[in-house]
Amino acid sequence: MTSAGAPRADRAARRARRSAAVVALLLFAATGCAAPAPAPRYVVGPPYPLGGEWHYPREDFALVETGLAVVAPDARPGRVTANGERHDPGRPSAAHRTLQLPAALRVTNLENGRALLLRVNDRGPAHIGRVVELSRRAAELLGIPPGGTARVRIAVAPEESRALAASLRASGGADPADPAASPAPILVAAAPRAAVAAEALPPPPGARAAATDAARPAAMPAQAAAPSRSAPPPPAFPERVEQEAPAPGHLLVETGTFSRRDSAAQQALRLAALGARLEPVGGGRQRQFRVRIGPLATVAEADRVLERVRASGVSGARILVDDAVR
Repeated sequence: MTSAGAPRADRAARRARRSAAVVALLLFAATGCAAPAPAPRYVVGPPYPLGGEWHYPREDFALVETGLAVVAPDARPGRVTANGERHDPGRPSAAHRTLQLPAALRVTNLENGRALLLRVNDRGPAHIGRVVELSRRAAELLGIPPGGTARVRIAVAPEESRALAASLRASGGADPADPAASPAPILVAAAPRAAVAAEALPPPPGARAAATDAARPAAMPAQAAAPSRSAPPPPAFPERVEQEAPAPGHLLVETGTFSRRDSAAQQALRLAALGARLEPVGGGRQRQFRVRIGPLATVAEADRVLERVRASGVSGARILVDDAVR
């Protein structure tokens, strides 16, 4: 083929590919098919990189952290979250880098005292200086403007989180590739027996029916039907905002926690130009030594210090809120 004929052949090939794509779309529309619905599942997941660091997901039903919350930039619903749900910015939800998915998380805006129980169903935030990413609706309920940040405390709600995990595992919604996933139940047919009359009885005195607790989704019963990979997610938690006393605290950068004092002292000396100090915490065999910088006046200053710490080669540093510093 001559050099002049090659471009013509390339253009013809591109036109053919575009035509094939158009035909495929028309056929897809004509059949009335829709994109497959997402399959929500219980996920812990392998280590992964995000924001320039590696993160190691694990089950944690006792996690409590402080730091800065950020509002997710999603303007429209539709993308699939890390555990297979459809993200809807109009519903309260959150993203966390290491928690099991889904998890129930109580988020408290320390600046105004508003607290909300919501569902964690995605990975993030990508900004290493932020501890949690909130959907637009969650941010509205907590009084955080779009594009803004807020000092927050996050705490896993253990009972609600275990109920979320149990409901998806019982319905076959655990990721089979996940080492934390439970195996699908084996269905065994019961031997034939005579018919037994059943009667619904009221609960004994002092007992509380689970159905009255709207804030806690009940786990699936043990006699679950055949597992379904397309089971819908458990119901969302009610949009119930609680009001606590504001406690904005102070911004700090914590660069590390050590079991040995000499290791902590070495890091504090390395970061002395940034004002790092060594703080003992705990006692006896539980005694640890942490290295911190601050208090810091603004979010911008905290971000600058965090970047300088990371640029010095120290990984794992984080921004937190501590009201014990005066």
